[in-house]
Formats: sequence, structure tokens, C-alpha cells
Amino acid sequence: MIDNALQFLLHTLLGLFTLALLLRFYLQLTRAPFHNPVSQAIVAVTNFAVKPIRRIVPGIGGLDTSTLLLAFIAQFLLQVGSLWIRDFPLLVADNTIWIALLGLAFVGLLKLSIYIFLYAVLLQAILSWINPHTILSPVLDALTRPLLRPLRNRIPTAGGFDLSPLAVFIFAQLVLIVLVTPMEQQLLRLF
Repeated sequence: MIDNALQFLLHTLLGLFTLALLLRFYLQLTRAPFHNPVSQAIVAVTNFAVKPIRRIVPGIGGLDTSTLLLAFIAQFLLQVGSLWIRDFPLLVADNTIWIALLGLAFVGLLKLSIYIFLYAVLLQAILSWINPHTILSPVLDALTRPLLRPLRNRIPTAGGFDLSPLAVFIFAQLVLIVLVTPMEQQLLRLF
């Protein structure tokens, strides 16, 4: 029972921290409005870790590599912690296990990234019907614009309804089913 509670805490804390770091990275990448309260909250939650790492890890080509590195480290620690709680012999594990853990951390970031964009598109579509002028709207628009704009030019509206969010949803689910899940299963077989 204690193991389940520890697993829950580990996944919740490191999962939410990774989510916040990835959101910070993608909000900067998509040039979301920085003065939006949502953006400010994400920056405030992650500043304690990002600021010190930025002194060591410089940005590359305008990308906030320190934030992305921290997200990867959080996912790696999540994988290692999960195995440690289950009494997996990490101290005697060979290099294959450590490489698999790095791979699982990468797959975790990839999966979480897809879910971020998937739910941003879904939330934006729902809010456009209910209240398109919420405080979240500018942030969601910035996040989803790179995905939706090319599709909106190619997919005609059906009776005034924009079908591009549906296309993104279908494509994201296919990527998860065809690419991400098989990668994750291959890596998990090593344990």
C-alpha cells in the first residue's frame, strides 16, 4: 500500500513538474503572450529550477534548452524512482537498463508533448463554443496556431464548423498508437 502511495506521489509531483516545464518551453516556442496570467503562472512555478540551470545550459537557436533539459531530467527521475520503489536492482543494472530508462524518459516527453497539443486543441474548440474570450484563449491560440493554421488552409469548413481540430485529434491519436506506444512497449520489455 505504501508503494502505491509513493508511486502516486512520484508520478503526480514529477509529472506535473514536467508538464509545467514543457508548457513553458512550448509557450516560449510558439511565442505565446508572456504577460498573460496563465503564462506568468507557469513561469513562476518553474523559475526556481530554470533560472539556475540557465546559467549553465545556454539557449540554442532561440530555444530554451535549459527548460527542455529539466523536463527530460524530471522524466528520467520519474522512471528511475518508479523502478526504485518497485525494488528493481538499479545498482547492479547494466548499461542496457540505463539506456532504456533514457529512452523511456524521451518517450514520456514525446507523449506528454502530444497530449499538451491535443488537449490544447480540444480545450480551444470547446471554449470557442462556450466563451471564446477567456483568459486562456490567447495562450491556447498561440499553442495551437502552428498545428491548425496549415490545416485550416486545406480543410474546408462544413456548415460553418472548423474541422481542423478534428483532423489534429485524429492525427495525434494515430501518432500515439502507431509510433509512441510501440516504442514505449519495446523499452518496457527490457525490464
